[in-house]
Amino acid sequence: MFRKFFPDEYLDSTYLIDFEALYKNGYRGVIFDIDNTLVPHGEPADERAEALFKRLKNTGFQCCLLSNNQYERVSSFNRNIQVHFIENAHKPSRKNYRKAMELMGTTLENTVFVGDQLFTDVYGAKRTGIYNILVKPIHPKEEIQIVLKRKLEKIVLYFYKKEQRKRKNS
Repeated sequence: MFRKFFPDEYLDSTYLIDFEALYKNGYRGVIFDIDNTLVPHGEPADERAEALFKRLKNTGFQCCLLSNNQYERVSSFNRNIQVHFIENAHKPSRKNYRKAMELMGTTLENTVFVGDQLFTDVYGAKRTGIYNILVKPIHPKEEIQIVLKRKLEKIVLYFYKKEQRKRKNS
């Protein structure tokens, strides 16, 4: 029942992902959510985010920001990052995940998605067929509709972690 929401990977932070290993495994494009994935909600790109994108570009990755936020928020975040972006993405709709791959010139097989929400970010990536990594939210301060979704996410993550433990023990 909950498996359709299970991430392919679940990590503590975007900044702990071994992007070089992903590149060695054939991945060439990374689609990112912004808020609570790269920076706290509503914050501008910080030095850590800027350094990550510089590293990704130097590695050879194409990148795209995919956000349900409006143009002003996404474009201002991207000012110093300078990657592709899609605002008002309507995640979990598959349309803009596909558009992001088109912008980057990548495919389902060589694209990875990174986000902090199960029911928008991960579910949309899974529905599209993109390998996905769920990361823990950077900051607890969130809009009320996200706070409510987090309560449901805890239930799904309980079953996800239970299944992961079962796999390790078998």
